[in-house]
Amino acid sequence: MASFLYITLITLLATASAVKSCPPSDRAALLAFKAALHEPYLGIFNSWKGIDCCHKWYGVSCDPETHKVADINLRGESEDPIFEKAGRSGYMTGTISPSICKLERLSSLTIADWKGISGEIPRCITALPFLRILDLIGNRISGDLPADIGRLQRLTVLNVADNLISGEIPRSLTNLSSLMHLDLRSNRISGPLPRNFGRLRMLSRALLSNNYISGPIPSSISNIYRLADLDLSLNKLSGAIPPSLGRMAVLATLNLDANKLSGVIPSSLFNSGISNLNLSKNAFEGYIPDVFSSGSYFTVLDLSYNNFRGPIPKSLSAASYIGHLDLSHNHLCGKIPGGSPFDHLEASSFAYNDCLCGKPLRAC
Repeated sequence: MASFLYITLITLLATASAVKSCPPSDRAALLAFKAALHEPYLGIFNSWKGIDCCHKWYGVSCDPETHKVADINLRGESEDPIFEKAGRSGYMTGTISPSICKLERLSSLTIADWKGISGEIPRCITALPFLRILDLIGNRISGDLPADIGRLQRLTVLNVADNLISGEIPRSLTNLSSLMHLDLRSNRISGPLPRNFGRLRMLSRALLSNNYISGPIPSSISNIYRLADLDLSLNKLSGAIPPSLGRMAVLATLNLDANKLSGVIPSSLFNSGISNLNLSKNAFEGYIPDVFSSGSYFTVLDLSYNNFRGPIPKSLSAASYIGHLDLSHNHLCGKIPGGSPFDHLEASSFAYNDCLCGKPLRAC
């Protein structure tokens, strides 16, 4: 009788442990994911053993109720002791296996800064209904963004910066109604911005610099009430700046430098909430609007390498603050105004214009 009770107790404990561990299908999916990768220096996958992938598997977290895998967080740059002990950042090669799509409760997938992971983003990833974070920054991932990425209705973060992704921005991307952070920097993305980009109403950061994006800036962007940072620099954008960008409620950073933009600058940009404005290396022309006021506050105001002509606006002296001002490489002419902010600027801020004079340049 005692032997029977002992065996029964052991069976119950084993059953309870199995119930609390991750499902065998999740464990198999993770092992298939691991098999497609090679990490030679840190040994981050050494802990991926045993039947319970929810318990002490490096970078894996599970839902406390369902015990299904909810988060994969693998970063190649970290302050984790495993990195400190190795004295180096991570390096990993291989590809992201489609087996990841079998983790049906996956909420966040971060495989960041491993430098050598290549291949494409698995197309099946758009079938993960609970995915909120997709962070693949700092690898060598290529191919297009999945055409039906708009299916990820819960997605709040899409970060694929510093990869080799090409093709156009999928039209369906504007269906991501929960998206807050979009980072596509430093890829090979081409084609236009979607005209209805403004449908991303929850977006607070849109970082798309250093690509081959062409065409106009969609005026619909001004419909994104929460947008604070917009970086479209180092692309091939053309046309004029929509004046409505200067009327956005919380836009603080607008980087449009190194494009093919032209026309006159909307005066609305200079009395807005924008404090970091970089319009350099374009083909803007005409006069710089003389509309600055005490509401104008700029940590950076860079209008260099354009075709501006005429005098420097005297109202610039009325701005409450201008930290860095660059008007060089234009066709400006006349006397540089005195007082703040001009009294703390160097000659390089005004160099290579047609006929500017006065401190800090030559006397008039």
